[in-house]
Amino acid sequence: MKRLPIVALIGQTNAGKSSILNRMARKNIAIVAREEGTTRDNVVATIDNQFILVDTAGLKDPTDDFEASIQNQIEDAISSADMILVVLDSAKYPDFRDKEIAKKALKSRKPVFLVLNKTDLGESLDNNEFLRLGIKENETFRVSATTGQGIANLVRRLESVLSRDGSLRPVVTGEAPSYSVVTSVSPREEDSQTPLKVALIGRPNVGKSSLFNTLAKKQQAIVSSKQGTTRDVNRVRIKYKGNEVEILDTAGLRKPGKREVGIEKFSAIRSLAAIEEADVCALLVDSTEPHSKLDQSLAGQIVEAGKGIVVVVTKIDLVDDVDAILDNLEQDFDFIPYAPVLVTSSETGKNVTKLFELATEINENRHLEIKTSELNKILNEAIVSHPPAGLKNTRPKPKYIVQTDVCPPWLVVHGREMELLHWSWKRFLERKIREKYPFVGTPIMFSFRNDKNQ
Repeated sequence: MKRLPIVALIGQTNAGKSSILNRMARKNIAIVAREEGTTRDNVVATIDNQFILVDTAGLKDPTDDFEASIQNQIEDAISSADMILVVLDSAKYPDFRDKEIAKKALKSRKPVFLVLNKTDLGESLDNNEFLRLGIKENETFRVSATTGQGIANLVRRLESVLSRDGSLRPVVTGEAPSYSVVTSVSPREEDSQTPLKVALIGRPNVGKSSLFNTLAKKQQAIVSSKQGTTRDVNRVRIKYKGNEVEILDTAGLRKPGKREVGIEKFSAIRSLAAIEEADVCALLVDSTEPHSKLDQSLAGQIVEAGKGIVVVVTKIDLVDDVDAILDNLEQDFDFIPYAPVLVTSSETGKNVTKLFELATEINENRHLEIKTSELNKILNEAIVSHPPAGLKNTRPKPKYIVQTDVCPPWLVVHGREMELLHWSWKRFLERKIREKYPFVGTPIMFSFRNDKNQ
C-alpha cells in the first residue's frame, strides 16, 4: 500500500542499460543495438509491481543542444529517482565520464548501486579497478543482461532496500466543514498523520495548476498559458473536516510520440508515479476542447492502478451548453460509469471545494468491506437471473465469492471452468454488486479461480 519508487539506470552509452531493463522486465521494452546512443528518451517498466525502472539515454559530451538536453535528462533522473543504478561495462577501465556520473549520483545522497554489466564475455576487470568511483564494494553487482546472470540477485537487493520506505493508506473521518492550508510539503517528509492524497492528472493546459492554486488559496504553482509549465509534482496540505488532504499537481501528459526529449519525458514518469502514490486521482478534462483518446488512456491507467477516480470538467465559465459537454463525457467515459463528474471553474471558484467531499467519499468506498454472505447472495441472484454461457457441453459454474482486499476492493470468485466465463458476464456481475454497493469513484478488481479439486 505504497507508491512505487523510481529506480534510474544511468551511465555512458552502450553500457547495456537497455538490455538490463529488458532482462529485469522479462520482455523487450527498450531498443537494443550496438550503436552508441540508441536510447534517446527515457524508457520505463514496472518490475514485479515493486518499483518503476527507468532507462535513460547515455551521457555524452554536450556538443550540441540535443546532447545537452540528454545530459539534463540524466541529471533530472538523478534528482527525481529514489534509487540510482550506475551501469558500467565490466571489461572497460572507468574513465573521467564514469567518475563524473558516479559523483553526480553519490552527491544526491540517495542509495546508489554500481552495476557491472557484460560479465559473460570473460574479460571483466577486478573490483578494485572500480572502487575509485566511490561506490562501496558491497553495493557493487556483477551481471550479464545477455545471460541473466546476477539479475535476480540485483532485483532482490533492490526490493529489499526499497521496501524500507512507504506508508499505510489513511482512513479519512471528521466533522468540521471548513478547510485551511497547512503547508507546502516535500514528497519524502515524514508525518505523524498520513494524509489522503489526491493527484491532479490531465493533459497540458487543462487547468491543473489553476485548480491547485484555488484549492491552496494562494499562488502555490506557476500558472501559464504556455503548455508544460509544471514539470515537477507540486504539493500542498489542506485541512478538511479535521483531517489532512494532500493535493498533488502534476505535469501535463501528452501522447508519448509528442513528448520532448529531456525534462518533459521524466515529468511524465513523475506523473505516473504520482498516480501510484495517490489514493484518489482527479482526471481534469477541458470543457473548451474535445475529449481525446489520451484522456481515456489516462483514465484507464488510473483504474488499472486501482486508484479512486473523479472526472473534473474545468473552465466551465467559458462554455454555454454544459449539458452537451456532459452528454459527450458520458459517451467517452462509458467504461467508468461509476466515476463521479465534477463541473468546475477555477476562475469563479465554482464547485472546486466539492473535490474534497468527493475524494473523502471515494476514499471511504475504497476501504469498504462487504460480508461474504452478502456477496454470495448477489452472486446467486446473478446466476439465477442470467446463467453464464459456455461451450456446447461445458459451462462455467461460479460457486462462491469472497472479498480478499481493500484499496481497491478485490473480489475473488471460485468455481469450475472459470476460464470459460465471458467478459460480458463479469461486467454483469459487477453491475449487480454496484446496485447494492455503488463504490462511487472506485474500481472493483476481480479474480476468477478454479477449485483446486477440479
